[in-house]
Amino acid sequence: MLTTLTTATTDVLAHGGAGWGPGPWWFVFPLLWFALFATVIFLFARRARRGGPWGHPGGPGAWRGGTDPVSILGERYARGEIDETEYRQRLEVLTPKDR
Repeated sequence: MLTTLTTATTDVLAHGGAGWGPGPWWFVFPLLWFALFATVIFLFARRARRGGPWGHPGGPGAWRGGTDPVSILGERYARGEIDETEYRQRLEVLTPKDR
C-alpha cells in the first residue's frame, strides 16, 4: 500500500501534475487579451471622435471649443459679454444669406 501511494505521488510530481487538467484558470488569459484589445480599440475610437491626431480637424469633435466663429460668438453671448442685439447683428454677418 505504501509503495503504491509513493509511486502515484512520484508520478504526479514527475509530470507536473499531468492529468489534473488546466484547472479553473484556463479562461483568465484569453479574457485578459480580450480586455487589452477592447481597451486599445476604445481609446483609438475615442481619440478619433474628439478630433485628435487620427481624427479629422473639422470632424465631429471640432465644435467643442474649436475656432468656429459662430461657436465663439455663442460662447460670448452665453457668458454675457455681448447682449442679444449685438449677438443677432454679428450672427447675420457670420452666417450665409442663402440659409
